[in-house]
Amino acid sequence: MKEKIKEILMAYKKEMTVMAERLFEKETKLISDGILASFDIVSIVAELGDEFDITIGPKDLIAENFNSLDAITALVKRLAGE
Repeated sequence: MKEKIKEILMAYKKEMTVMAERLFEKETKLISDGILASFDIVSIVAELGDEFDITIGPKDLIAENFNSLDAITALVKRLAGE
């Protein structure tokens, strides 16, 4: 699941290099540091919903849930009932 989520994130940052791909593994401030913009989040939320058959509601749209690959994975797992 985590690898698929990383693929989705990378699709929105196509200009990123392999070095930047590693950033997604370690970064803890994807929102706070401006790596992901609000438009990216809207698109990512839609794609995560389609890919994992989940609904990410307004109460889950907080920076803490999207600041890292691990946080996004935890959110998806929680919403998917895993």
